Amino acid sequence: MLPPFIIEQIRKREEEERQIEERPVLELPLPPRAPRAERSPDDDGDRGVVVIDLF
Repeated sequence: MLPPFIIEQIRKREEEERQIEERPVLELPLPPRAPRAERSPDDDGDRGVVVIDLF
């Protein structure tokens, strides 16, 4: 037989899990996302350096 405090802890955990599962979930009717174009690792695009002189 388990001690009463351990049984109480098990009951609390089960109740918390039950509350999470019973929590209502909002489902939004979002349009499906367009598939992303895969980029090759060599194709980083045209990137440059910007130097800002603050003085």
